[in-house]
Amino acid sequence: MPRLVMKFGGTSVANLDRIRRVAKRVGVEVAKGYDVIVVVSAMSGKTNELVGWVGETGAFFDAREYDAVVSSAENVTAGLLALTLQENGIDARSWQGWQVPVQTNSAHSSARIGAIPSDNLDAKFRQGMRVAVVAGFQGISPEGRITTLGRGGSDTTAVAFAAAFDAERCDIYTDVDGVYTTDPRITSKARKLDRIAFEEMLELASLGAKVLQTRSVELAMRYKVKLRVLSSFEEMSDDAGTLVCDEEDIMESNVVAGVAFSRDEAKMTLVSVADRPGVSAAIFGPLAEAGVNVDMIVQNIAEDGRTDMTFSLPVDQVAHAEKAVRDAMAREEINFHDLIADEGVSKVSVVGIGMRSHAGVAARMFKALSAEGINIKVITTSEIKISVLIDRKYMELAVQALHDTFELEKI
Repeated sequence: MPRLVMKFGGTSVANLDRIRRVAKRVGVEVAKGYDVIVVVSAMSGKTNELVGWVGETGAFFDAREYDAVVSSAENVTAGLLALTLQENGIDARSWQGWQVPVQTNSAHSSARIGAIPSDNLDAKFRQGMRVAVVAGFQGISPEGRITTLGRGGSDTTAVAFAAAFDAERCDIYTDVDGVYTTDPRITSKARKLDRIAFEEMLELASLGAKVLQTRSVELAMRYKVKLRVLSSFEEMSDDAGTLVCDEEDIMESNVVAGVAFSRDEAKMTLVSVADRPGVSAAIFGPLAEAGVNVDMIVQNIAEDGRTDMTFSLPVDQVAHAEKAVRDAMAREEINFHDLIADEGVSKVSVVGIGMRSHAGVAARMFKALSAEGINIKVITTSEIKISVLIDRKYMELAVQALHDTFELEKI
């Protein structure tokens, strides 16, 4: 029988009534003739509760035990859904990550999937099982310890199962009915996209769109897994949601597909750094070791052998970044005259594979921001993306202006 993967997020399984609704949706697909692998998240709020409990045990907790605790919430959801499906007359079984097994590396709390052998589930499907309910977000390390994939990891679990079992499609059920041109809470003109290319979705996810976890999109693009993002609260239909697919599956791409934003960014500048070979490595090496996620990087033109180095980072990592670079200066690895941190900025980006064949996108973007009196602090570009760093107080205005400029409401 053909295989289908269905993933349900925390709000979709928040209580028993919603789990019953999920069971009915799964039953519809079983009736169509699919063997279904359902990947479930923890019930809404449960993971945060468990994380809080772990934090209360002490500041320096064992990451292996952290994974053992926080992964347990998915087990509850999987068991409850399997029981509900059985009550509906469907042969279903719940599976924890180690039972499948979902084989990962040993990076606790941020593990990566190495392989998912299909033998165990295939054998049960041959014996008449119609639905395998898999606890998302979790796996097993080479040492036999439970691991977790990081927050949002159930999306990655679902895509990995779709690839491993050659599923016809991977449906990601959330509390939104698809991928929008931007956040509808920012502008009422935002429109749902029928289709979006993997590359566009990857950029949007990495730039702040919360619909899909970045790693899940990377995996889907690598293994050509068709993703459909849809709401578990809307009526089912064959054309519901947004299909994330190959560029070749989209008849004609728009120049810009969407506007993404990341609200809580910071800008840090090292003033008057020695301009010499290896200085960038000396700065960003310690930042990487401190776990700081550096994004946009700009180096000014050098004068008299000195230069300024500016980069962006999440605002909650500023303290770690400051300590890392000051420690590096204390070790005489780098030298700078001053360190300036601006914690009041946001990142706004336009994304679209149509940029490859259309000139003038940057000019239109900058003109639109200028017309609203918005000053650009930092600019970075790629083949299908332009990102700017601006004052946070102008973020929503910038998103609305860019959405209007590129007429995304007409997509």
